[in-house]
Order: sequence, then structure tokens, then C-alpha cells
Amino acid sequence: MYTDAARRSNSTRRFVAVQRLVGLLLMLFSLTMLPPVAVGLYYGEDTIPAFMAGMWITIATGAAIWWPARRERAELKIRDGFLVTVLFWTVLGLFGAIPLYVASDAWHSVIEAIFESVSGLTTTGATMVSQGIDDLPRSINYYRMQLHWLGGMGIIVLAVAVLPMLGIGGMQLYMAETPGPMKNSKLTPRITGTARVLWLVYSSLTLICALIYWALGMSLFDAICHAFSTLSSGGFSTHDASVGYFNSAPIELAVTFFMVVAGSNFALHYLVWERRSLRIYWRDGEFRVYLTLFLVFSVLVCAPLVYYDTYPDVYTAVRRGVFQLVAYATDAGFATADPTHWPTYVPLLIVLSTFMFGCSGSTAGGVKMIRLVLFVKQALRELQRLVHPSAELLIKFDGKTVPNDIVYAVGGFFSVYVGLTIMLTFAMISTGLDVVTAFSAVAACMNNAGPGLGSVNANMAGVSDTGKAILIFAMLLGRLEVFTLLVVFTPSFWRR
Repeated sequence: MYTDAARRSNSTRRFVAVQRLVGLLLMLFSLTMLPPVAVGLYYGEDTIPAFMAGMWITIATGAAIWWPARRERAELKIRDGFLVTVLFWTVLGLFGAIPLYVASDAWHSVIEAIFESVSGLTTTGATMVSQGIDDLPRSINYYRMQLHWLGGMGIIVLAVAVLPMLGIGGMQLYMAETPGPMKNSKLTPRITGTARVLWLVYSSLTLICALIYWALGMSLFDAICHAFSTLSSGGFSTHDASVGYFNSAPIELAVTFFMVVAGSNFALHYLVWERRSLRIYWRDGEFRVYLTLFLVFSVLVCAPLVYYDTYPDVYTAVRRGVFQLVAYATDAGFATADPTHWPTYVPLLIVLSTFMFGCSGSTAGGVKMIRLVLFVKQALRELQRLVHPSAELLIKFDGKTVPNDIVYAVGGFFSVYVGLTIMLTFAMISTGLDVVTAFSAVAACMNNAGPGLGSVNANMAGVSDTGKAILIFAMLLGRLEVFTLLVVFTPSFWRR
């Protein structure tokens, strides 16, 4: 049995270890401001001092946090992993905003620069730039896409891959950051191996995506930037018109394909590559539901566009409808059209798709497809219990029995997610937005989707500063899958 003094000592050591880790990771993050410097040098831009200032401020702050705790080697517990995850995403959002605010007047206030930085890191893709994205320095546009790419598979997972060098074990961080309810599934026996495998797949797909975009007619710069944005399910673009700027059916088809890839489980991509068999995709229950719902929703979206002659021909209606559905559903947020004024139920259906389509282990946001499947199965089980109250009814997925604790956790997640969406929508309405705009803005940010409807379709510049702060919180909630962030606000979290 530990004495009270021993517990306090152990708790203090772990908090010092958290301090050390945050300082180290912040110093590592400062180095990500060097690639935009290289881009700025190549294009002869005047943004280099802004990035250098951001880098030195970040590395100095990280060093100041790390130095007093540099000798601490206490093992992290799961609770500490949650704290590191929340602190790191929050701190990164703040320091990532420095180059944006210093280098360009496109962001008129500190809160706008922080919004853009958090939107990039959480792969939300909502922007504060109302006009003139095409005119931004290329180093700034590259930096925005790089924020997407780093945030895509979770920068904590990236840190886990290098944690042996930092001297701290990584399982607690991995479990806190990994999206989806079944976080204990690993591709390799060691967590660092799993993280490296995921990043190898992520990096390889990004390279392939960039080469295909380049081959289809994008400039090399646009191809790299949009590949970063696509595989991260981000949505930032180097152009005001987003993917619509290129006005190319082949490019739109390629973007659609890679958005679907980014919205599916990256572990599946690895297994397909390792075993050289595409059948692995179809054997996965979540992926089957994912593709099936895409087909169903595509019909539901395109049918009204054709029936009401929204576009001059069927081809254009299907091309625009499918692209926007995939962009919203996978939370990538690219645009070739504005669905705000599409007929009947289509705009609402597209917004609702942002809640459900992303697979676990993907870069998409929302509640995740596997949770939707388990939630529906649980609802059906409760209906069966009304008829057979004494029966022992099990929920199975992919031929395996799902433990009841996971099923109940999914139900709790849905309840909290819906409740928070409603509360944040009311909060946004109180800032002066109409109901549709408020709901779609919250859905866009909490699901890390990017565009909303109405005045928040193209950008969020018209939202008040209070509204921007609310949406920043919503983006962090979504990226950290709600409970990871909320748990640090509970009194029990801070008890020794």
C-alpha cells in the first residue's frame, strides 16, 4: 500500500514527466517551420522572418518547459496520456498561429490566426480567409497544408514513433489519440512499430496521390499541397475556388478516389499491401457499410439534382453531386459547387453525412462508421429484448462478439456527441447566427469537415470572435473524440 506522501511524490513525478514531454514535443514541432522557409526562399518571398520568429519562439518556449524537468523519467499512466494529448494539441494550435499572424494580413486578429492554425492541425479545413487565398504567399499556403498533413493521422502518433528516442513509453499516448472505439487493435506487437507502419502507409499514399495529381495537370506545388490536404481529410486549398479551380473531371475523379481512401481505415491499406489482396477490404464489415452507404447516399443526393434540373445535364449533376457528397462525408471539405441552395433535403443530408461516414483508423472526423453500426445493432437488440426479455442477445461484428462495455461506451459517446452538438449550436445562435448557419458551423467544426451551409460555406470570416472561440473548442472536441478533451475537466481526473 502506498502512503499519502508516496502517492503525492509519484503523482508529482508524473506531472513533471508530462512537462518534460510537452517541452520536447514542442521543440520538435518548431522544426516543422523550416520547410515553409525553404519554400519561401525558392519563390523569393518575404515571409521568412515570420517563420523564423515562429520557430525560435516555439523552440525557446519548449526548451524553457523542458529544462527544469529534463532528468525526470517517470512512467506515464493512461491519465497522463490524455493530459499530454490535450495540452499538446492546444499548445500546437497556439504556437502554430504565430507565422500566420506575423506573415500575412489575411488574418486580422490573433483569434483568427489561432482558428486557422487549429483548423489546420485538426484537419477541419474551415478558413478565416474570405478572399485572396490565390494571392497568399506560397510559403503560407504550403504551411497551411503541412499543418493538415501533420495533424492527419494524429501528431501524437507521430510522436509515439519517436518516443523511444525521448525515453518515454508510448502506449498511453497512442490510446488517447487513436480514433475509434477499438483502440487496442495493433498491427505489430510494439506500439512504436504500429505507429511507424501507419505513417509509412500515410506517407506512401500521400506521395502516390501527389504524383497522380501532377500527372493529371496540377502544378507540382498544387499537387503536393492538395495531396497533403486530401490524405489528411483536411480541405484547405491553394485556391479560393478549391478543387473547382481546376475544372477538370479527371482531377475531380482522382480527388474523389483519394478522399474515399483517406476516409477508410489506414490499417486496412497496410494489410492489403502486406498480403497483396484487395479482398481484405470487402472482408472488413466497416468498409462494406462505408461503401454501401456511399452508393445509397449518392443516389439520394443526385436524384433531386437531376429531377429538379439543378444542372443542365445528368452528367454534370452526378459529377457535382457525388464529389460534394464524398467531400463532406469524408470530412475533406473540398468544393466544386455550393450545396446550400440545392433542392429539397439535399443540403441537410450532406451536412448529416459529416457525422457518420469516416471509418475508425482514418483521418476523417465525426462519430466514425463503426460506432454508427454498433449503435444501430444495439438499438435493434433493445427492440428484440422487448419481444424476448429473457434472451441472451449478443452483438457481433465481423463474426466476433463485441464486449458489452464497448457497446455501452458507444451509446454514451453518441449521447454526449449529440448533446454537445445541440449545446454548441445554441451557443452559436446566441452570437447572432441563424439556426441553419449555427448548426452547420458546429457540425463542420465538430466533425472536422470544414465547410458549412449559407454564410459559412466558403469561410468562417463572418463569425464573431466569441463564435470563433466556440468553434475552436468544437474542432478540438472533434479531433480528440470528445472524451479525451472532456475528461480533463472532471474533478476525478485531478484526484491523486
